[in-house]
Amino acid sequence: MVALAARDPDRATAFAAKHRIPRVVGTYEELVSDPDIDAVYIPLPNGLHGRWTLAAMAAGKHVLCEKPFTADAAEARTVAGAATTSGLVVAEAFHYRYHPLAARLAEIVHSGELGSVRTIEIAFSAPIPRRGDIRYSLELAGGALMDMGCYAVSLLRLLAGGQPTVVSARAKLSSPGVDRAMRARFNLPGGGTASIHCSMFSSSVLATHAEVVGEAGKLRVLNPFAPQHFHRLRVQTNATGSRVERLTRRASYDFQLQAFAEAVAGGPPVLTPPEDAVRNMALIDDIYRAAQLEPRRPTA
Repeated sequence: MVALAARDPDRATAFAAKHRIPRVVGTYEELVSDPDIDAVYIPLPNGLHGRWTLAAMAAGKHVLCEKPFTADAAEARTVAGAATTSGLVVAEAFHYRYHPLAARLAEIVHSGELGSVRTIEIAFSAPIPRRGDIRYSLELAGGALMDMGCYAVSLLRLLAGGQPTVVSARAKLSSPGVDRAMRARFNLPGGGTASIHCSMFSSSVLATHAEVVGEAGKLRVLNPFAPQHFHRLRVQTNATGSRVERLTRRASYDFQLQAFAEAVAGGPPVLTPPEDAVRNMALIDDIYRAAQLEPRRPTA
């Protein structure tokens, strides 16, 4: 880490001192144009992700961009096209995908151990009570589906082994157009059904789990999205009975950073490239439409 750019110089200086970052620069433009910087991490509000990912790529920088990748699928396609022609490493920061637990979940489901998948259910809820939080801002492309639900959509796609189809969706609103909670139902590409639930403020105060039920067994995992804090994977099949698996407590962020750095150095490609982000954003847009809401838009 060599430099930090932020809106508030005082907060930036304090943050840089705490984390031993050598320099604080005055603007985002100054940071992305710095010839001594190889790669940029973008943790800005959702509606600004696309703009600054494009700006960083235009300056020749590799990019690790926070989830969700962009405000909507159209913007994601624009960024993905630019990434393809740039030859740079561009990744969506779904850190959970880089933890061995995510690979293990996909391995079990796709191995056929559970038999043909009948249902997938995923929930991710945590309270964000302060309504002034940027995640409640429509202008900044906020909403529960964008903040926590994008994780559930990503995991659903991983476990489904393809792109589900939205059947229905229902939102609870914090203000016009902004979902504080979202439920959606899907048909799976190989048959079967699925559902997700996400919330920033609802009766579902805290939930982080996934369950896959197949013809021959089921899988249930607690905390698939931040397994370094705690997790438990239970598999029960007709043939072998029940077992519990636990994997490393090493932080998912560590795995993500290592994978990104190795990709920049010419190693294996990242697990969350722009083309995957396009598919994730397309499903998010479909959920919003099914809930009678407009997909998010880039911040003007």
